[in-house]
Amino acid sequence: MRLSQFHLSTVKEIPADADIESQRLMLRSGMLRKLAAGIYTWTPLGLRVLRKVETVVREEMNRAGALEMLMPSIQPKELWDETGRWEKFGGQLLKIKDRAEREFCYGPTHEEVITDFARAELRSYKQLPLNFYQIQTKFRDEIRPRFGVMRAREFLMKDAYSFHLTPECMAQTYQVMFDAYTRIFTRLGLQFRAVQADSGAIGGNSSHEFQVLAESGEDAIAFSDTSDFAANIELAEAVAPSTIAPAATAALTLVDTPKQKTIEEISGFLKVDPTQCLKTLIVQGRDGLVALCLRGDHEINEVKAAKLAELPGESVLAEEAQIVKIIGCKPGFIGPIGLTIPVIVDRAAAVLADFVCGANKDGQHYTGANWQRDAQVTRVADIRKVVAGDASPDGHGTLKIARGIEVGHVFQLGQNYAQAMNATVLDEAGKARVMYMGCYGIGVSRIVAAAIEQNFDTAGIRWPEAMAPWQVAICVINPKNNAEVNDAATALLQELQQMQIDAVIDDRGLRPGVMFADIELIGIPHRLVISERGLLAGTLEYRARAETENQVLPRAEAIALLQRH
Repeated sequence: MRLSQFHLSTVKEIPADADIESQRLMLRSGMLRKLAAGIYTWTPLGLRVLRKVETVVREEMNRAGALEMLMPSIQPKELWDETGRWEKFGGQLLKIKDRAEREFCYGPTHEEVITDFARAELRSYKQLPLNFYQIQTKFRDEIRPRFGVMRAREFLMKDAYSFHLTPECMAQTYQVMFDAYTRIFTRLGLQFRAVQADSGAIGGNSSHEFQVLAESGEDAIAFSDTSDFAANIELAEAVAPSTIAPAATAALTLVDTPKQKTIEEISGFLKVDPTQCLKTLIVQGRDGLVALCLRGDHEINEVKAAKLAELPGESVLAEEAQIVKIIGCKPGFIGPIGLTIPVIVDRAAAVLADFVCGANKDGQHYTGANWQRDAQVTRVADIRKVVAGDASPDGHGTLKIARGIEVGHVFQLGQNYAQAMNATVLDEAGKARVMYMGCYGIGVSRIVAAAIEQNFDTAGIRWPEAMAPWQVAICVINPKNNAEVNDAATALLQELQQMQIDAVIDDRGLRPGVMFADIELIGIPHRLVISERGLLAGTLEYRARAETENQVLPRAEAIALLQRH
C-alpha cells in the first residue's frame, strides 16, 4: 500500500461541533465525515480500523463456537407487537411504512427477529445449545446524538443470541461469552473492567457491561480497591451502615427558612453539615405519591428506585401542582413528618438522629427531627447511588469511582422473549418446552472511539497495535527522486509484509515535518524513515509513536525490533 494511491485527507482545524477528543481526532485524521446528525461516512482510513476490530471480534466469536449469520435490518411491526416493545422501546425506535402502509422499524436490536428465526428452525432439544451472531448496522433515533460515533444514531454492532433448554445451560454459555469478550478487549489493547449492570430495555435477570476506562465516559463505575468487585453505579449496592440510629438528644423545633430550599442553602443557613440534613423527593407511585428520603449529601439512584414495589417500574418526580395539592407545600420544604403517603427511607438516612428536614410548610424546616419519635416510616431500602469510600458490597475493601465507556454487554435473558413469541422445542419426553436465551452485544464502531479516548496525545491518536490502520509507516525522504531510495522502500515494504507486518509507504513527496505530523495524527505505532543518506549508511531512522526520540538503527536491527512488537 502506498499513500500516494490512497485517500488520506487530514485537516489541521479542530471541528467546531466536536464534543470529545475521539470525535475531534477521527474528523481531523480523516477517518469520518459527517453526513447528518449522528450519521457518518467511514472513509478508507476509518474503515481499515473498523475492519481490524471486526476481525478480532469475529475470530473470538468463532472460537467460542458461535455461528455467524445476517438478519434483515428492516423489521416488521408484528414481531415487536408480540413482545410488547413496539411502544415500550420508545422514541429511539425509527418507525417506517412501505408503499402498502405496512409498518416496519429500522432494527436497533434483533431479539424479535432471532427468536422468530429460532421458533421456525429449531424443533428438538437435540439441536441445542446454539449461538448465532451477526455484525450489522443498527439505528437508534437518539434525541441528541453527540460524541461522534460514541453516541451516533447509526452504528455497527455485533449481536449474538443463544438458545438453551435449561437455565443451567444458558449460564454456561453466558460464561463462555464473558470469557470471549475478555479475550476480545484484551487483544484490542484496551484497559477495561467487566461490571455488574442493569439489564435496561433488553430485559433479563443477569447482565454485565464491559467498560473501557476513560475520563470522558458517560457511565460511572464503582469498584473495590482490594477485590475484583465492579458494578455500574446504577446497580452497585450501597451497603447498610453497621451502626444504628442513636437516641434522640434534641427537641423537634420549627425554624423559618424563607428562601432556603436546597441542601446547600439549608446547611449553610443553619450551619449544619449536609450529612445531617434530609432530602425528600416526591415521585409518582402505583397508587398515588410516594416519598423517598435520602441523606443530604447523597443522590437518588433512579434505577434502584424504579424497582421499588410502590413505583410503576420507573422513577418520575411528581408535578409541583400535585405535590402542593396533596402535601400542602412546594418542593424544597418537604419532609417525612406528618406525611400520609408511603415513606421509603434510604439505609444511610435511616440511621440519622437529630436531623434537619422540611416541615411541609412553605418557608419552614424542622431541626432535631428523629425517626421513631417524629415520623412514620413505611420501610427502609437501598435507593441511593454509591460514593467513593463506601464499603464494597462483597465485603472486601472500599469503593472507588471511575468513568467508563460501555463497549459490550452480556445478558441472561431467560424466557422473556421465547415465552412471548412461543419459541419452543420438544424435550426428551416429547413435551414442548419454552427455550432459554442469552444475548451478547458489542459496539464495534464505538470501540474505535473508546480506544482513542484511552490513547491520544497532543499530536494525535496512539493506536494499540491490533487496531492501527497500519502497524508501520515507511516514510520516504527523496527530494532528488533517487530511484534507489524508492526501490529500497519497496523492498522494505515487501519484506515486512512477508513477516505479516502490516505496513504502508508514505511516498506523497511531502516535507518531512508535514509527513511526520500526518503519521502521528493518524496514529501509526511505528515509523521508519528511509533516505539517501540512510541508504548509504545502511541505516533506518526508527521512532515509536509512544516515544519522543528517534533511533538510527542498522536495517536488520530495525526490522528485528518490529518483529518483537
